[in-house]
This record gives sequence, C-alpha cells and structure tokens, in this order.
Amino acid sequence: MSSTELIANLFRISQTEEKLKKDEISTADAANEVHFIVGSEVRGTIKRVGGTLPEDMPAPTRSITEIEREQIKKLKKSKTKLMLDE
Repeated sequence: MSSTELIANLFRISQTEEKLKKDEISTADAANEVHFIVGSEVRGTIKRVGGTLPEDMPAPTRSITEIEREQIKKLKKSKTKLMLDE
C-alpha cells in the first residue's frame, strides 16, 4: 500500500468516525451506510482532483507474508540477542 492509499484510507476512516459520532449512529445497518457514503465521497474526490484510484496503483512485487518470513529468517540468523529472548 502506497502512502497515498494509506492516507486516503486514514482520511476515510477518520471522517466516517466523525460522522458516526455527530449523527449519533447506533445501528449496524446505518453505520454500514455511512461507511459506504463516506467511502464513495472520498473516492469521488480522488477522481475529481485527478488522483490515482487504488485499483490503478501498481501492485507490490511481494506480499506482506513473504516480507515477514524474510524478516523472521534474518532475525533468527542474527547473532544479536532479541528483547523477547531475554
């Protein structure tokens, strides 16, 4: 996920949370509708200003799982004692 996509997601989440609080939404169905509406508005804004929509962004070459496995192998091979090993 690029920083642009991450920022858009954080903005969508924060705006949804604010709207849920402001409008005192209390049911799951209403909350789902608010999430959908806010997401559509954020997406529309990205489109209107000429930004790149998430599905048009380049996909990463490796998955998070692959990167995690690689990092764990490096840590296991490291001679440095880890905090969790103490």
